[in-house]
Amino acid sequence: MSMKAVICREYGPLGGLDYAEMDEPQATGGTVVVRAEAIGVNYPDGLLVQGLYQMKPPTPFVPGMEVAGIVEAVGPDVTAFKVGDRVAGLGLLGGYAEKIALPERSVFALPEDIDGADACALMCAYGTSHHALRQRARLQPNETICVLGAAGSTGLAAVQIAKAIGARVIAVASSAEKRSVAQIAGADDVIGYDDLRNDIKRLTDNRGVDVLFDPVGGDAFDSACRAMARGGRLLVIGFASGRIPEFPVNLALVKEFSVVGVFWGSFTQNEPGQYAENMNELIQWYANGRIKPHIEGRYPLPQAADVLERIMARGAIGKIVLVPEEVSK
Repeated sequence: MSMKAVICREYGPLGGLDYAEMDEPQATGGTVVVRAEAIGVNYPDGLLVQGLYQMKPPTPFVPGMEVAGIVEAVGPDVTAFKVGDRVAGLGLLGGYAEKIALPERSVFALPEDIDGADACALMCAYGTSHHALRQRARLQPNETICVLGAAGSTGLAAVQIAKAIGARVIAVASSAEKRSVAQIAGADDVIGYDDLRNDIKRLTDNRGVDVLFDPVGGDAFDSACRAMARGGRLLVIGFASGRIPEFPVNLALVKEFSVVGVFWGSFTQNEPGQYAENMNELIQWYANGRIKPHIEGRYPLPQAADVLERIMARGAIGKIVLVPEEVSK
């Protein structure tokens, strides 16, 4: 049997992705085959296809990490799921397809009242931000956090998670529309990038921020890292601006703040127990209305390259998902 999938046949421009037939995955051992209803699209997917990500799998491969859908088959060693269960799951690859095979340990039951697109957002975007603020920054109630890229999927997640923890949030976004979305998400203050350092200092009475959440890098990092409070934690999430900045280490010495790397993919692989606890908290917050992903759009699976182009150009607001053609009709 065959299915449709988005295939990266060689590293290069996003337009080179091929929407084509390939063999369906099989349920063997402890694997679960999920028929997708929603497929999450993430910034690292675009890096991966272009050969710019930390991981470089052999080609051809199917990109994509997050899927929500229905269990279609289970391997003989699977004990927690059965055919027909509604689930969400996370893999390193294989998401941009009508079906995906995932290890049982990477799949969790999906309550019926969680939308498939929201479930995808809760995995990578909210999962990254939650891990960053909970384990890496150890953000505390009443601390002040500055979120760069606050209208992106991880940025909006960071705004909502920080508010759920009880922190004060300064959101930074590049346009009035994006700042409005960040404010609706719960940010206490919203600013642009034009005078970032001085605006942060003004909003904190020259004290600086306890935590800086930075998925942007580039010039924004250069400015914001000079507005850290003593004992602060600067979270390095990614480099959506396209430039990896060089850090002036004398600032960390003089201000006694920490620079902390956040690599969510490594966290999920090395600390699966903590990852499961994090997901449980996120699902509980979702059920209680404390967090709610902003889904910008749902696009047919064949449009994967166009969607990735939009995300890589920092044009997206919130989360974008792909849906198989039969679901989108």
